[in-house]
Amino acid sequence: MENKKTNLRFGIWGLAGVILLTALDQLTKYLAVIHLAGKESLVLIPGVFELHYLENRGAAFGILQNKQIFFVLLTAAYLCLAIWIYFRIPREKKYRLLHSIDIILTAGALGNLIDRLMNGYVVDFFYFSLIDFPIFNVADIYVTAAVVLLIIALFFVYKEEDLAFLNRKKKES
Repeated sequence: MENKKTNLRFGIWGLAGVILLTALDQLTKYLAVIHLAGKESLVLIPGVFELHYLENRGAAFGILQNKQIFFVLLTAAYLCLAIWIYFRIPREKKYRLLHSIDIILTAGALGNLIDRLMNGYVVDFFYFSLIDFPIFNVADIYVTAAVVLLIIALFFVYKEEDLAFLNRKKKES
């Protein structure tokens, strides 16, 4: 019984993290719609950084325009995988980074999924004009940061045997 309580508590903390981060993403997009849609860009650092409203019907760098069903299905599959991985990762202190990466990546995927389902597009608004970088949003920052952290973790933090939990069958309690 104690193990079920621990699993529930563990799941609630993960869910709370995803909800909090997703809510922050959705709040920033809401503010972008209210304050930026249909208006000139808001230049914060001239020639470097501005807030520019964009309705992105594709993926990163505008690829795969108007393939919303593909993105929804891909994200749904990822969310199932993320939940499975979250509960497979051992609850030891040394794995907190992996749990955090899973939560951050999931929040990013969910934030953009909500946009796709509600609007048919993703609201983007951060623009680095200095390097003419594609316009992005908070969920994109989550995904990018999580992937960078995952790469660092896999190359510099964890050894191959630390990741064996992904291959072995979970012990039943």
